Amino acid sequence: MIGVSLLSFFVMHLAPGEPTALFTDPNINPADLARIRVNWGLDQPIFVQYFYWLGNVLRGDFGTSYTTGQPVLTEVLQRLPATLLLMIPAYILTFLITVPLGVISAVKKGSWFDNLVTLFSFAGMAMPSFWLGLMLMLLFSVKLGWLPAVGMYDVGAGDWGLGARVFDLLRHMILPLLTMTLLSLAGITRYQRAAMLEVLDQDYIRTARAKGLPERVVIFKHALRNALIPIVTILGLSLPGLFSGAFIIETIFAWPGMGRLGVMAIFQRNYPLIMGIVIFSALLIMLGNLLADIGYALVDPRIRYGKS
Repeated sequence: MIGVSLLSFFVMHLAPGEPTALFTDPNINPADLARIRVNWGLDQPIFVQYFYWLGNVLRGDFGTSYTTGQPVLTEVLQRLPATLLLMIPAYILTFLITVPLGVISAVKKGSWFDNLVTLFSFAGMAMPSFWLGLMLMLLFSVKLGWLPAVGMYDVGAGDWGLGARVFDLLRHMILPLLTMTLLSLAGITRYQRAAMLEVLDQDYIRTARAKGLPERVVIFKHALRNALIPIVTILGLSLPGLFSGAFIIETIFAWPGMGRLGVMAIFQRNYPLIMGIVIFSALLIMLGNLLADIGYALVDPRIRYGKS
């Protein structure tokens, strides 16, 4: 976490421009701009700024947003639920879809289904997230008019009943959630297929078949559990991709989450807010890796942490 904060802080300050450059009014007194720089600590050397920021963070103070004057922690926590509302379902759907697709593709190697999944996977890995999001928006919102293109709720949704608001939220979630899920499916499906093919070539699988066990038992009881171990790893490491993709997807669909807030903070050179979002992003990624480690022991009973 210290490494992430240190690199992010220095890279952020290497970018051209600074927060006071946003004051474009030519009538502003240069003395006032200088006073603002002093108040924000921008007149100090970058190392001093970093350790001052780090000391405040260790006391639970992430600073104040330059544009709104609100505490950074408050702004981030306000936007975090909207981001998790997309990330968690996308993560679950990715697992529920990729595992069956990869298993069937491996079992039916060389079939039309396997070729179709392979074609879909390569196409998905080649698609930029912004392009896919815009194409889905063009088709389902502009051409067909079935789904809303942007936002989280329609105007006036606050006056509706709970059921109507939930339905409206689900309608707005479909396109960004579909974009995030489709982009995650492609690569992980290929990993699941490769892992399953490797396990199916093992001696113990041939032994299980030679004993006359039903193919369903061989595939789902003996092969699948071992083939899930690398997938648990990849799913844990895919959280950074999901979170970085949320920055682009939330901006395209005007989803009021932490990713869109981060993009706005970058354009505004809002240093405290940028660093707050970086820290919370890193925490979510570390949590994903921790869950992946726990998942190892659940998938493979041979793995026991803390035992030699």
